[in-house]
Amino acid sequence: MRAKHSALKNAAYVKFRAMDKQLFVQLRKFRGSKTLILGIGNILKGDDGAGPLVCEQLKCAKVSAELIDAGTVPENYIQPIIKKASKNLLVIDAIDFYASPGTIRIFRPEQLNSHAISTHALSPRLFVDMVCHDIKLDVYFIGIQPAQIQLGQPVSAQVNRAIQQLSQALVEIFPPKQ
Repeated sequence: MRAKHSALKNAAYVKFRAMDKQLFVQLRKFRGSKTLILGIGNILKGDDGAGPLVCEQLKCAKVSAELIDAGTVPENYIQPIIKKASKNLLVIDAIDFYASPGTIRIFRPEQLNSHAISTHALSPRLFVDMVCHDIKLDVYFIGIQPAQIQLGQPVSAQVNRAIQQLSQALVEIFPPKQ
């Protein structure tokens, strides 16, 4: 019985590491580029707080990318985003794209209209259009599939693992400032 449990645990770890490596491969194209990471979400609504929680971890790690925790009002940060004049904008958010909870995917803004639903009122496409009206930058959404987004609930175990995985990948991509 103990060997079976150990084998299952090892299989889960191998799957987690494979997902981690795949995510790292997708994100490494941003290494060395001027990148702004924007976290969106409500930390009082369980998994919806994924974006701000990733930003919090990256801030503690002192990553070389610029960070903005926009909370529930990303539209209030349009001018600061424009003033930073980054090459890339990575928006981290809880996005319902009909996958297993804790799944992480990278989307281009145009993919969100037909494949995924943000948990926030402002249309991701409108947000991107407003930012890109004044500056040219590449925008990517890093979505974490939520398990639940009810007010007063904690972050689910699946999304917490995804937050740790994404944070670690981003620390490797944007190593701490020297």
